[in-house]
Amino acid sequence: MAGLGTCMESSSPLAFYAGGLLAGRPVAVFPMPARSGKAVAPSRRFIVSNRLAWVEDELMEIRESQEQSSTSLKKRPPLRRGKISPQLVVPEHIPRPSYVGSNIPQELSSLRQVHSAEGIVGMRAACKLAARALDFAGTLVKPSVTTNEIDREVHKMIIQAGAYPSQLGFGGFPKSICTSVNECVCHGVPDSIQLQTGDIINIDVNVFLNGYHGGASRTFVCGEADESIKHFLKAAEECLEKGIAVCRDGVNYKKIGKKISKLAYFYGYYVVERFVGHGIGPIWHSEPLILHHANDNSGRMVEGQTFTIEPILTMEKTETVTWEDGWTTVTADGSWAAQFKHTVLVTRTGAEILTKV
Repeated sequence: MAGLGTCMESSSPLAFYAGGLLAGRPVAVFPMPARSGKAVAPSRRFIVSNRLAWVEDELMEIRESQEQSSTSLKKRPPLRRGKISPQLVVPEHIPRPSYVGSNIPQELSSLRQVHSAEGIVGMRAACKLAARALDFAGTLVKPSVTTNEIDREVHKMIIQAGAYPSQLGFGGFPKSICTSVNECVCHGVPDSIQLQTGDIINIDVNVFLNGYHGGASRTFVCGEADESIKHFLKAAEECLEKGIAVCRDGVNYKKIGKKISKLAYFYGYYVVERFVGHGIGPIWHSEPLILHHANDNSGRMVEGQTFTIEPILTMEKTETVTWEDGWTTVTADGSWAAQFKHTVLVTRTGAEILTKV
């Protein structure tokens, strides 16, 4: 989770709550006569890799789509709390992370988790299970289904695989996954509220298998959504992909945030700065903290290291507010949010996405 992801506002202990612009040169285009006999001013054209790009038209379509979306979203009622079902049981024979049984979140470890060949095998297994469980969770996203029901079914799958759902019991978190609907930025607690057609829901799945944590999240559409929402989700996922693409041994961590924030800005969306990615392995949350916005943090990636990248985008520039439950974090103005997350392994030449099915 931005994991029971890391929150930038939290110091120690760690709180569970807690691309780019087209480049080209202008081409002179002469006015074309309209049927009325009047000259029509053409859109400004740019040549990019020998392809014609109508940049101004594209940006105009994006803005119009976002304006239409904002109008339609304001008609939806704000997110509200539902009834939370009792905590689910994990069989005694399944190993627990060390934090289970304590309602106090663990402190952020300063250890940068760099793995041996054996450790990489363990990370791949945990991440593969997390990815499979997330895919399964996505098949359950349908109108009238509650997030309690999704939590219950994913919990069953995880424990049947002999793993522990990492969220369960972390700092007292009562459920096995996080489900963040519409304006919920992250760390939504599964409850009795039914999903509606057109909702979007981020599902964050983390597992502890054979001594290793692995986690992934994705934002799904419930039923059908309008084109502006589809564009928003595509942009959010592309931001994650571009952030991963810069990773390799020796690269500065700050390049991740630079790439993500630049692309989000181009698309007209905003990066939530409060929540960050983090190191992951036998310890769920550790250094380095991965900032998703432009920053000047020092530090370089090391081959064999694993961490999460999990940017959250919002449709409008806004602050975030955490509910009294201490977990659920929503946008202050009700604008919708989307998040995509992977666990990655740094290699000499790039990054292996461990949670990619």
